Amino acid sequence: MALLGIIGSGKIGTAVARLAVAAGIDVVLSNSRGPETLADAVAELGGRARAATPEEAARAGDWVLVSVPLSAYRDLPADALAGKVVLDTSNYYPMRDGTIEVLDSGKITTSELVQEHLAGAKLIKAFNNISDIHISTLARPLGAADRSALPIAGDDPEARASAAELISRLGFDTVDVGVLADSWRFEPETDAYGAPYFTDPDAMKAAWVRLAEAIRAGAPLEAPATDDPGTPLPAARLRALLADTQRKLTADRLLA
Repeated sequence: MALLGIIGSGKIGTAVARLAVAAGIDVVLSNSRGPETLADAVAELGGRARAATPEEAARAGDWVLVSVPLSAYRDLPADALAGKVVLDTSNYYPMRDGTIEVLDSGKITTSELVQEHLAGAKLIKAFNNISDIHISTLARPLGAADRSALPIAGDDPEARASAAELISRLGFDTVDVGVLADSWRFEPETDAYGAPYFTDPDAMKAAWVRLAEAIRAGAPLEAPATDDPGTPLPAARLRALLADTQRKLTADRLLA
């Protein structure tokens, strides 16, 4: 029986957990605060879900979704994740994560940094370029005409294929970007990041401008609230966006 371990029970982790349960995949949910804090989430997910520690979730999963702030990546249980296909949703925001020179300079990508810590794991960059609300609203059955696609990247071809199989079961097509060194193509503020899934991308971008101004005035980093239902992003359109985008180093970004 397929099982998805999840480390990080925030909005992305919970949204993916719902899709997994709906697809008949058991879920082991975990966070840094302890299994007892996940009682409500497990009750909502039903009998296919249970709570555990991050190490237990890592050891149990056929795949493991890691959805924690980048500043916490060193806390991930590297030994327990060795040999696992790990889906990494992390994004780098210096105002939240602190400055990291190798990312600011573009020497490596965010997921390459995480892969260095998880040396024995097969890391796949995934689910980082789409909002939690659109994970929920845009999932479609295989073969649906309005199915959306997500980009993936990873250094192990077999792991990329395994991740694509899982993501398909969850309701999305995938576009294989290749190795982790190329995963910058769907990092923050690139053409494939966030906006293409919105019905009104311009309104979303304006909201992020307001957020950047608020952060500079001392507000915390928190994605703008939205009830946008999302618009399908076909694989062909996503592939074109990925091919045409320019790399956004930290200094060039709005939210840096």
